[in-house]
Amino acid sequence: MSSELALWIVFGVVVTGVLALDLGVFHRKAHVVHFKEALAWSAVWISLSLLFSLSVFIWRGSDDGVKFLTAYLIEKSLSVDNVFVFALIFAYFKVPGEYQHRILFWGILGALVMRAILIAVGITLLEHFHFVIYIFGAFLIFSAYRLVKDKGKEINPEKNPVIRLARKFIPTTNQYHGSKFFILENGRRVATSLFIVLLVVEVTDLVFAIDSIPAVLAITTDSFIVYTSNVFAILGLRALYFALAGIIQMFHLLHYGLAVTLAWVGVKMLMTDVWKAPILLSLGVVAAILVLSVVLSMRYKPHGTGHGGTGVDPIEPVS
Repeated sequence: MSSELALWIVFGVVVTGVLALDLGVFHRKAHVVHFKEALAWSAVWISLSLLFSLSVFIWRGSDDGVKFLTAYLIEKSLSVDNVFVFALIFAYFKVPGEYQHRILFWGILGALVMRAILIAVGITLLEHFHFVIYIFGAFLIFSAYRLVKDKGKEINPEKNPVIRLARKFIPTTNQYHGSKFFILENGRRVATSLFIVLLVVEVTDLVFAIDSIPAVLAITTDSFIVYTSNVFAILGLRALYFALAGIIQMFHLLHYGLAVTLAWVGVKMLMTDVWKAPILLSLGVVAAILVLSVVLSMRYKPHGTGHGGTGVDPIEPVS
């Protein structure tokens, strides 16, 4: 058995096993996920990710191991932005706390399929058309600018054209019916509000994936590393959401750190034919940016901001 096949098997067994435990045992009954439980699950997913990276180090060498860690760190950090948006979506639709985990579970499973398709398309484009790397690089720099520009911008999911289209062609009800996505009403199948929220989450993740996947492709075009790092980062997103949703406003400068990360990766892609940044340097830069933005967020607090501290008002030192 080749090391590549062995790693795919390990990856499949770990992900399938933990997902089965997650949905079939620990979250079989709908309930509100509290901070301690979310923190425990976050620790589980991060530990599994690090153990898997150790497997990559052992079976594929240190270079691929560092690439996996770098790709995972980029995906994990960019997923923090998802947490804030998911919190706004759940608040907007007034989703009961006990059903939020179900939405994120099925939403993330759908996201894994969409990301696999996007990764395959991205790698194919880069392998056959070298100039695409410059398009990706420019796009990431633009995404960094947009991330800063749209900070604090109000989100209205109802204006999303996909949601409008869904409401037009799918019979819906404006009520929640427990944890059901569809019900029978007057002899016809009708989508509940829970399904609409799931659709919003799927579309939102697709938008984030269009930003994050090119960033990981700047690290490597190895489909195994790109996809597995994506999967481990995304599967830990649910636990990350419940752990951070209530305190995300504390990290009000992290948004800028994510923007700098995207800009750094974009510049790397644009300079690929002139200078190739060592993979350890990339890992160090990304880690340093994230640590600095978190430390500064804790050191300085927002002054008079709205939307949970997501504005860009002047900041003052925390006493």
